[in-house]
Amino acid sequence: MKLTDFYSEVSRRADTGKTSINAAETRRVLSEAFTLLNSLSAAEASDVVAKGIAQAAKKAAK
Repeated sequence: MKLTDFYSEVSRRADTGKTSINAAETRRVLSEAFTLLNSLSAAEASDVVAKGIAQAAKKAAK
């Protein structure tokens, strides 16, 4: 999956009947998230990503 594909898929999933988010907004927000992750140590960034994936797994299991 390319980064642009990732942004587009996140935008599609986040855009619901109650929340309208387009691909440009998604790219801007995720770009800032990646910038923040870049500012962390590798251990901290890995920990944040691992926690996010764990939360996603819990949500998917529902």
